[in-house]
Amino acid sequence: MKGFPFAGKVQALSVAAIVAALAGCASAPPDQFYTLTDGAAAPGAASVAAPLYIEMRPVTVPDQVRRNQMVVVKGDGQVDLLEHHRWASKLDDQIGSALSLGIAAQLGAVDVYSNPAPPAAAVYRISASVQRFESKLDDYALIDTVWSVRRTGERAVLTCRSVFRETAGAGHAGLVAAHRAALSKLSARIADGVRGQAAGQGAGC
Repeated sequence: MKGFPFAGKVQALSVAAIVAALAGCASAPPDQFYTLTDGAAAPGAASVAAPLYIEMRPVTVPDQVRRNQMVVVKGDGQVDLLEHHRWASKLDDQIGSALSLGIAAQLGAVDVYSNPAPPAAAVYRISASVQRFESKLDDYALIDTVWSVRRTGERAVLTCRSVFRETAGAGHAGLVAAHRAALSKLSARIADGVRGQAAGQGAGC
């Protein structure tokens, strides 16, 4: 452009910057989303007279993992927050859904937390507080949970602590599968506690 000797160079640099920015966007890895509920509810035979009603209360988890991003252990007290590997919803919701489905499947029960139970029905209230939820890629998945079962209207309560550590397969999918396996075992353990109370037994942990 006559009278502006640097205009062509500026325009060329602007185009180059735009091309570089677009290339950077194209090379960014896509976000991957994972769920703990898929396959978490393996059907089980109910050992008490149907129908059985449970009330799975909202689960609590440590603050550092109560998010959508996966948090993995690096060692030496360090963790990585994986921006491109996320849970389909916040981790406490994921764990709560997995336990609700898993326990209900084990017992042939109905979770009535969000719905009224039939009049005079026995409802077993379940609470779970996750103390540790650890993930280490290509190594292990661990869940350490304090949980309780109480029949509504009664004072007797069963309170237990369960720790499950599962070997993780390769990659993020292997880690998620290990967490699912740990939650399946936790669901079975809690279901046993409900069975004991429903049968009028003083079940232990």
